[in-house]
Order: sequence, then C-alpha cells, then structure tokens
Amino acid sequence: MHRTRALTVAPSIQGASEWATAEALAVGSNGGHPQLAPADFERALTINDSYGGLTVNVPEVPFWPNGADAFVYRRTSHGERQFMLVDVATGMQRPAFDQSRLAAALNRASHNLYHADHLPFDHFELSDDGRRLGFQIEDIRWSCDLASYECTNTTFDSDNRELWPLGHNYVPVQNNPDSSRLSPDGKWIVYIKHCNVFLRSEDGLRDVPLSRDGAEDNCYVVSTLSWSPDSRHLAAYRVRPGYKREVPYLNSSTDQLGREYSTRPYRKPGDVLPLPQPVLFDIADGRQIVIDNALFSNVFELSPPQWWADGRGFTFEYNQRGHQLYRLVEVDAATGRARSLIEETSETFVDYPPLGASQEGTGKIFRYDVDDGKEIIWASERDGYEHLYLFNGRTGALENQITRGEWVVRRVDYIDPIKRQIWFEASGMNSEEDPYFVHAYSIGFDGKGLTALTPDPANHHIEFSPDGRYYVDLWSRIDLPPRMALYRASDNAKLKEIETADVSELVAAGWQPPLSFHSKGRDGKTDVWGVIHLPADFDPSKKYPVVENIYAGPHGSFVPKSFSGWTEPLTQLGFVVAQIDGMGTNNRSRAFHDVAWKNLKDAGFPDRILWHKAAAARYPWYDTSNVGIFGASAGGQSAVSALLFHADFYKVAVAENGCYDNRIDKICWNELWMGWPVGIEYSQSSAVDNAYRLEGRLMIAVGEMDDNVDPFSSFQLADRLVKAGKDFEMVYVPGADHYTLGIYTEHKLLDFFVRNILGQTPPNWNDLFDLEE
Repeated sequence: MHRTRALTVAPSIQGASEWATAEALAVGSNGGHPQLAPADFERALTINDSYGGLTVNVPEVPFWPNGADAFVYRRTSHGERQFMLVDVATGMQRPAFDQSRLAAALNRASHNLYHADHLPFDHFELSDDGRRLGFQIEDIRWSCDLASYECTNTTFDSDNRELWPLGHNYVPVQNNPDSSRLSPDGKWIVYIKHCNVFLRSEDGLRDVPLSRDGAEDNCYVVSTLSWSPDSRHLAAYRVRPGYKREVPYLNSSTDQLGREYSTRPYRKPGDVLPLPQPVLFDIADGRQIVIDNALFSNVFELSPPQWWADGRGFTFEYNQRGHQLYRLVEVDAATGRARSLIEETSETFVDYPPLGASQEGTGKIFRYDVDDGKEIIWASERDGYEHLYLFNGRTGALENQITRGEWVVRRVDYIDPIKRQIWFEASGMNSEEDPYFVHAYSIGFDGKGLTALTPDPANHHIEFSPDGRYYVDLWSRIDLPPRMALYRASDNAKLKEIETADVSELVAAGWQPPLSFHSKGRDGKTDVWGVIHLPADFDPSKKYPVVENIYAGPHGSFVPKSFSGWTEPLTQLGFVVAQIDGMGTNNRSRAFHDVAWKNLKDAGFPDRILWHKAAAARYPWYDTSNVGIFGASAGGQSAVSALLFHADFYKVAVAENGCYDNRIDKICWNELWMGWPVGIEYSQSSAVDNAYRLEGRLMIAVGEMDDNVDPFSSFQLADRLVKAGKDFEMVYVPGADHYTLGIYTEHKLLDFFVRNILGQTPPNWNDLFDLEE
C-alpha cells in the first residue's frame, strides 16, 4: 500500500504500557501468538521508510535519451535518488545534470516544493545538442535549459483533447478549427470545418471542400487526418459518436467552504461505442473514395491510419468488439479496396495491447514492417504460446514461425532488418528456473540461430540503444540485489559493469527476502508459483497465521520476481504474507490464461488454496487455520470473492477500491475478459449480486475520488450487504483516489487482521499515535 504520511509515537509511554498489560490479561496469547505492543504497530507502518534508507547504489531501468552515445539510469543510495549518465565510448559515469539547480528552477517556475534527491519524474529526454531537458509532471510538460537552469512549461489540456483510442473514450464531434495537417510536399493544409474535411492552398487563397457528408452526429476527426507520403492521397476517419457516459464525482475534501463537483468520461460494458469509418480522398481530383467496411463493421478500436512509404496504401488494426477477432487491414490507395492481411481469432479473447503500443514491443500483439511491408513480423498465441511469426506483407501468407516452444515471448527489444535478426525477451525456456524469469535472446528471421544472452539465473530487463549497437542488462531476483552491465550487441561482449547494489545495511537491520514456493495447480500437473513473506524475527519452531495479498487481474502476473527492499507491513505483526499467481493470470500458456474468460470470480482460487495447503504440508510454521486475504482494485474484487465463494478456507478479508461488479467498471478491461454482449457471466462473477453469500469478516475501503474504478461499485456492494443483513465494516476516505487511500486505511487494515485473526485489540490510535502530514 502507498504510504503518504509519517507516523510518530506520542510521548505517553506509561499509557502504552498500561494498554499492553490490560490487553494481555483480557485477550491472552491466542494460542501462543505474542501480545502485540504499540511499538509493533509503529514498526509495521514505518518499516519501509526505515528500510528505504539502507540500500546503496540500487539502479532502476535505464533509458537512452539522445542517440547511442550515452544512456541514463536512476540509482538510489540511502534514500536519495540521482540520475546517472554513462558515456558508452569511455564508460565514464557522472551525474546527468545538477539536480539541486534543477529542483530550484522547477520550484521557481511551478511554485511547488520539489527536493533535489526526489525529483518527480523517472524519465526525461534531451535535445539533440544536449542543452535542454524535457520531462512531464502529471499534465504539465516541462523544458529546462541546462546552462541557465530556467524552466518553462506547457499545460496539457485534458478537457479539450481528442482522446484516442476511439473505442472506449469520448471523441468530440466538433474539432478545433486551428488544428491542421500540412501535406508532405507543403502545398496543402488539411483541416476540419463544420465536421467536414477542407484543403487550404499554401498561399491561403483557395479553400477546397473534400467532403460534404460530415455532420455533428457523424463528424470527421482531425487527429485521424493522415497524408500519404507522396501527398497524393489523404486518409481520415468519420466518426459517429457513441453514448457519452460520464461518472459524477463529489470531492468533500477541499480547501473551499463547499464541496466540488466534477465529471469524467467513463464508458462501461455494453455501452454504445463510437463508430469510425475510414475514408480515402484523391487530392488531384478532389474525389472521395468509398471504403467498404465489411472487414471492420463492429468496431471496438481502430488504430490510426499508417501509410506505406511508397504511398501504395495504408493500414490500420481492427479490434472487433468482443475481442475475439483482431485484424490487420490494408486499403489500396488507387481503388480504396480493403483487404485483410493478418488475422488473430480466438474462441475466448485476443489479448490486444493498448493502441500505439504494438510498435513498441508491449502487449500480446506486436507488428514490425520489414522493407516497407514486404514482410511483417507479427506476434501471436495461435499455437498456445506467445511467439513471433514472419508473414509476406504483400500476400498475407505465413512464411515461417520464428520462435516456437512451450515458453512465451515477453518483449521485442530490437530488430535488424539488414542482418534479419531479432533480439527479444522471453520466459519459461529454462526448465530448472522460475518460469516467470525473463531472459534475453537473439534469433534470425528464419527461426534459426537462437542464442541466449543472459546466463545468470535471474529476472532480466534489456534496453537497446536506438541504433542497436549496445544494450544494457539489469537483472536481479527477490534474493539477489540488482546488477547492471553494458554489452556490445554484435558479439554480446560485456563492456562495463555499471552497478552492483549493496544491501548489507538492509540485511543487518533484519530485512529478509521472500521465500519462493511452487506447487501443482488444479490440473495436478501445472506448477503454480508464489512467494512467502516471512514474519519479523521468524522462528521456524513457531506457528504463524497466513494472510494472502491478492491481485489476480488477467492482464499480467504479479508475484515479485525482482529484488525489492520493500517488506509487507503485516509481517511486522507476526503474520506470514503470501502472493500467488494462480491460473487465469498472464505470461504463461494460453490454456493457463483462458481460465479467466467470463470467469473473473475464479481468480485462481482453486490453485491458490491448493498452494496454501501444500505450503502448510511442507512448512509446519505455516498456519492455514484462519486465513486472511486483502487486495485493491481487481484484487479488492477477488478479496471479496474469497469470502463469497470460498468461505470454507478464507475467513477475513480487506478490499480496497474494488470493481465488485464488472458491469459497473470501465469498458476496455471488462469486456476483454468478461466478453460482449454482456451476459449472465457478469452476474455470476458479481460480488454485488452474490453479496447474500457473505461469510466471515469483511472490511471495504473506498476513496471518493477514485477515477479508475467507479466508487459506485463499492456503494452498490455495501447496499446489497446491508439489505442481506450482513455485518461488515466500511472505510470511506474523503478526497482519496484509486492509489492514495493513505496511512489511515493502512492502520485500519492492520487493526482488522489483528482483531479478527489474532483475537487481540489494536491500540487506541488517538491516544498513542500522532499522524503527521
């Protein structure tokens, strides 16, 4: 959980001692669990602040801000963060810029208070001459001169922007008349006027209408205007708007004398979506060419038009509503004829990436055009695992499968179309390792020459230089501090060891790494992996109650694989805390993932319960007699589901900002996993509709300004629980959003598990602790 405030012990030590003595007499030891004292709660809430200052030279993911001459990474030493720049040619390391001067300049310009060792960004760009630094803080884009250290900003107007993708965000039917696109030959400016497409000559003397079919209820969108490279054609989308659903917010925690009201666009499953229609214009004769939409008639999303370099046509990616068909469509510039080049189909779901990400190596769909589309490298799960394929870009025929095996491609790092070689990251190839460990490899377009680049048994992250000549490897494990090295890509030679983190102070202070554990899942053959966070002052001769930290969203896998000095606060109160990636989560086989489809209530619970029982059988100290569970967002939904559908195993739950009914939550995430049209499965997985099943002890926490999950979901659940006569606790946090429920909710969570699992009474926080901003 995110800590936002510091906690200090109030001076009444005598009162604290009296409280501990009284509770020890009243409650006893709960079967041998030691009586907790106020200092234990203080330690639980401050342990990560303390541990955060005990590591040295811990590197974060590097990036290449300006060409291949140097890369940058941020490292943390004793809690202070510093950006370091590494010169590739010399190997010299130095601070990337003067952080004290930058913080002072930023404070002057923003009228905020930023600290030099905690600058509010983790990535930046450099101008070509290296004299200006660019970065973003929330919705503000900053540019700072590195000679004078003067900063200027541009506010990103989120209220007036055109939101992409079209599928699940509101697209205004009116466009900014000042927005325009200059043709590559410089002869024409294209713009939108009264929802139609107009051309204006370079000298400004002629205005030529290209379309006449635009209207407020079917308007051309300026952000989709796309010129062919030869300036002979123009592509655009005319969009019929969908249902403009908005979520209202009431902020009761303001500096004003009254409440603040606001709304935000928020489509939900089943809503009518905008319908984009691609249109092609021939500039020479001002002709509009009709494009048949038979290949893309039921749109969830269309990617922006992308022209071939020779101007022969353009492509876009079509994600059909229901997420069971994903198609690469090509439109011929001369005729407007549309054809399907590559298709992905699934009886469950096609796990698509956010639009725009497919060119960056993220998500399950990846596309790379070779030699202006003569060939296309494409990622697919068509054989049951995520792999790379080579297609003929002119015919759409499959030339060959590039990677294959019972393992998954996780990311494409770099492609050399001349050498016809791909560098990528994958997991699950090494049978003796954790199948989630990511390693780097290279391979030829023909699927030959597979070469492993990262022999160390750990979780690796690779960042290539823009020209592909070098790469940086950052690797660690939960029990191995991070290391970073620079390599030459041509022969994989290590050029320089960049960082090796030092965690000796952390270990000396009592930190201990989580314990990795795996057991068979529900099918009796698939390994399910997780970690066990051991309690403070762990003694294997004792028994410890178990609480599970759950997040089971199908969009990823969540059990930590890399090093972190962070520790679970509950371990400081004598709990074991477990994290598990059950079936239905991502980054394994397709069969492993498909368990989630139309079945989010499952959340891998059959695998999780077997995992807990296997851990208890192996470790006598692992006590599953009264298991607790907590989670936030999708994890909040799962935590409630544990008590609704698996109350024979889980007894106590805390759920924060949960999406308890997938019909109430955002459209993009929920229609992908729960399907479309909205069916009975939504009700079957709904905690709201199944609230009457509640057994055990439940606490719900909600932030009133949550702009990720509609807070209405929490109140719907509470209403159904009340009507069903169920007892529960609810924490309402004024002004809090999805990620900042704060320390108040943290100590309420600790209290809830201490009271309902240990049978002890938590401290009176008003008497014993002082919460400071």
